[in-house]
Amino acid sequence: MHHRKPEWLKVRYQSTDDVMQVHQLLEKLSLHTVCQEASCPNIMECFGSKTATFMILGRICTRNCTFCNVEQNTPIPLDPHEPNNVAQAVGQLALKHVVITSVTRDDLDDGGSSHFAQVIVAITQQNPEVVVEVLIPDFSGDPDALNRVITAQPAILNHNLETVPRLYSAVRPMAVYERSLTLLGNAKKNAPNLLTKSGIMLGLGETPAEVQSVLTDLRAVDCDLLTIGQYLAPSNRHHPVAAYIAPPVFREYGELARELGFKHVASSPLVRSSYHAEQVSELLTTRTQTKEDY
Repeated sequence: MHHRKPEWLKVRYQSTDDVMQVHQLLEKLSLHTVCQEASCPNIMECFGSKTATFMILGRICTRNCTFCNVEQNTPIPLDPHEPNNVAQAVGQLALKHVVITSVTRDDLDDGGSSHFAQVIVAITQQNPEVVVEVLIPDFSGDPDALNRVITAQPAILNHNLETVPRLYSAVRPMAVYERSLTLLGNAKKNAPNLLTKSGIMLGLGETPAEVQSVLTDLRAVDCDLLTIGQYLAPSNRHHPVAAYIAPPVFREYGELARELGFKHVASSPLVRSSYHAEQVSELLTTRTQTKEDY
């Protein structure tokens, strides 16, 4: 069934000089952003503010999630210059908060975790004041891969559950809900001062009770930060939108999440994992003061 997009989801696209500068810089350094690859509706706002979520490990994913617009095919070899190039871009854009995400690379022995660590280290060495947030895949549940990323000392570690368990077979057929929860729990156990984060999409066919259950599960593994946004199908070939959720419902879920104990919640139709990620910077004071405890 086709659902007509409501007014609150319609975004006006307009290019600016800042947007063009970001595009040119990314092309010059052979970098990818999830903003482009995933057709994010906020791309013009973020590029216009000289911010971007860098997507490392190439632009081809080994998973077959039905909600995602990232290309699924045979991946290419890793770019050894990527860590330094990302660090250069962060410096040239004068970012204060940078988000690093990736495709899933099940073809790599370590899931790309060593490369993730190299990117984090390169950024912090060249831009010591920047806050580094990583949005990582599940690394097939490999605890060594997770610890490799944690050891590089990102400020925030994000891993999205994306949807409720019942819909995983249709939306994330190669992922496991419990495995993703365990990853978030292990991250907090191994680095108690690390801020952990997750996100879900609404409009895939979930029920309110299922959403509440997911939020409770996340708090049970001491997840600190949460994003909730509306799912938008990239094309007719992707998982269909089951419903467009009205803004008041997002506010209700946001209030519930805060009552459950999340330290920061972003819940509205256009919210995405890294949208306005820099707003959590005030939560990082404790982490900065106790960085040696990692």
